[in-house]
Amino acid sequence: MAKYAFLVEVKPQYLADQSAPHEDLYVFAYTITITNIGEVTAQLISRTWNVNDATGHTERVKGLGVVGQQPLLKPGQSFEYTSGTRLRTPTGTMHGSFFCVAEDGEKFDTDIPMFVLDALSDAGGPRTLH
Repeated sequence: MAKYAFLVEVKPQYLADQSAPHEDLYVFAYTITITNIGEVTAQLISRTWNVNDATGHTERVKGLGVVGQQPLLKPGQSFEYTSGTRLRTPTGTMHGSFFCVAEDGEKFDTDIPMFVLDALSDAGGPRTLH
């Protein structure tokens, strides 16, 4: 087991009721579960996202915390939140990283694995992509 490690799981979902495809607006929600799989209590400090649409346009989003919080996770603890993004195309991808600080002062980054945003085939509901 790594001393400093968070596991990130993502469940994206297309929000058809908030989207307007005729205006090139596609809205997606994603639920993130962050689990401290390390040996030391650590806090999520900030996030960096790369949001990519099907035309190759990338938007980089950086900010403190997630949904206004900077969760402190003991080993084995999880934190779940739901957020969203908008695309101008019906498909795209997202990936990024969380910057974290352990209670002993050690700093580390946690990768957020790339996941697909898909308005075309999302009729089956949310899926887990690792």
